[in-house]
Amino acid sequence: MSKFISLHKKHFDLKKFIVAALKEDVGDGDHTALSTIPASHKGKMQLLVKEEGIIAGIEAAVETFKIIDKNIKVKVLIKDGQAVKKGDVAFIVEGKTQKLITGERLVLNIMQRMSGIATKTDHLQSLCYGTKAKVIDTRKTTPGFRFFEKWAVVIGGGANHRYGLFDMILIKDNHIDFAGGVSQAIVAAQQYLRKKKKKLPIEVETRTLLDVEEVLRHKGIDRIMLDNYSIENTIKAVNIIGRKAQIESSGGITEKNISDYAGCGVDLISVGALTHQVKSLDLSLKAL
Repeated sequence: MSKFISLHKKHFDLKKFIVAALKEDVGDGDHTALSTIPASHKGKMQLLVKEEGIIAGIEAAVETFKIIDKNIKVKVLIKDGQAVKKGDVAFIVEGKTQKLITGERLVLNIMQRMSGIATKTDHLQSLCYGTKAKVIDTRKTTPGFRFFEKWAVVIGGGANHRYGLFDMILIKDNHIDFAGGVSQAIVAAQQYLRKKKKKLPIEVETRTLLDVEEVLRHKGIDRIMLDNYSIENTIKAVNIIGRKAQIESSGGITEKNISDYAGCGVDLISVGALTHQVKSLDLSLKAL
């Protein structure tokens, strides 16, 4: 079991997800498979790669087949995170044919999207080469599918921002506006953590250099987000902050400008498009 599954097993029940997904798809039976293939028939299928990219979801596929039928055997030929090209075979799966056919689309749906995200992450991270910037995701994820999307970002060489609303204090523009200002929001958040006896990292979103200076007047801030800053103001903010907090660039980051932002000296670059504007990698499961 991967480190990612172990880390997030309290946040996500993989078995429950697979069972629910199969129930949605299968209903009262996969009648095509049931009517055309004898129950005793055993077969093999191969996961065929149909375009270049970074493969992701191999371990998810193994776990999925295991939940579908514990007797299914998967021979892994290519591991998660490896570069693949058209014609590569990632794994061979063997077992009761009806079960393989029934699980085919679910496995592909998971793997194609995960591989697309991993491929995009790998590409954007490569554009930051030579800098310390790490590409990270956001909460702009598909409801119910966040676990797989964030896992794919890690497989692609990026990192996760926060998993959800529960594992970080992230004071954004709306919090600041409703609280009455940057300082008011920070003080309220720190009082809340003390009252609840919680230890959570605190990040504050800033919209101007004046916001940055105001944040720095408070101790205990772990990360400062520079939201929709120009390159010029990003450089100024990095110089103002120094090593007092981690620095994250966010908003309007694309493959055309990500290397410029990385070159400013920021620690992190968050890209919502990693998970909400991604093209799935073309994969197929074919009979052997």
